[in-house]
Amino acid sequence: MKILMFGRGVIAVAYGWALERAGHEIEFYVRPGRAAEYGGAIDLDLLDARRRLRGRRVVEKWPVRYRESLEPDHDFDLIVVSVQHYGLAEAVSFLAPRVGKATVLVFNNLWAEPSAAIDALPAGQVAWGFPGAGGGVGDDGVLRAALLPAAFFGTLGGPPTERAQAVRAAFREAGFRIRETTDFRGWLLIHFIQNAGLHTQSLRLGSLSKLAGNPRNIREAILATRELLPLAQARGVDLRRHRGDVLPFTAPVWLAAPVLATLMGHFPPMRRVMEAHANPEELRAVCRDTLAEARRLGVSAPRLEAAEPYFAVGQNSGPV
Repeated sequence: MKILMFGRGVIAVAYGWALERAGHEIEFYVRPGRAAEYGGAIDLDLLDARRRLRGRRVVEKWPVRYRESLEPDHDFDLIVVSVQHYGLAEAVSFLAPRVGKATVLVFNNLWAEPSAAIDALPAGQVAWGFPGAGGGVGDDGVLRAALLPAAFFGTLGGPPTERAQAVRAAFREAGFRIRETTDFRGWLLIHFIQNAGLHTQSLRLGSLSKLAGNPRNIREAILATRELLPLAQARGVDLRRHRGDVLPFTAPVWLAAPVLATLMGHFPPMRRVMEAHANPEELRAVCRDTLAEARRLGVSAPRLEAAEPYFAVGQNSGPV
């Protein structure tokens, strides 16, 4: 496939690297003027856990190609969009007249209604997914991230289209396990709520790395998420269809907290994700948007409300 990664964020780079290693042709779309600023290579420090449980460290300077314009008659087969949830509307607006014949993979967090969020795009050309990866760019310009073994895909009902199946095949060829759900809308909303619960504590502590491995704070994050599950139900999500996803937050907290703390603090790929994350505004925005929706729908969220001083507009709690 000829694949365009929309932007040069952590997810775009990590998956672009993996897809190129599988034989696909990769380019990055960046804003005008950015290509010269970025230079012709990306400094990578990846922990690749696709084939080794604890990950294989890859440190290299990866030569890449950028483009600063996109015409409708381009020949890309796939455009991968992985932006912050609050940036998706701008990305969709840009791509709508330029999508051409490509499939667009929406590959990021989402709190808006999915069908409405991509309404400007041809519905038959959209595929839905979510990354199993994370990290950040350090002050030294090195992109540090971890690639986890699974990538998440789904539909908004019905089986995957032929285009969506081709996207899944490309990721399988790149060594990723595919986790599938037919209620991807519900999966996305639950995942967003889980993030909000987690960040009630990470923002209070000042970093995700301080949260990792701390059962007491993980316990509070679990309870905050549990309080938010009725919000998913208020948005029409049937939690029974997602028992496995909500189990860590519905199981006895005395059991779940140590397990999650161990996973986050001592499993190297997860620890890398927690330690390398470098966008605190993303975390604050997740909490703000979740609390606004809880208030709109009249859902009680006492732990999220108590954390509001750490994510209120204009708040800067330092690096996370």
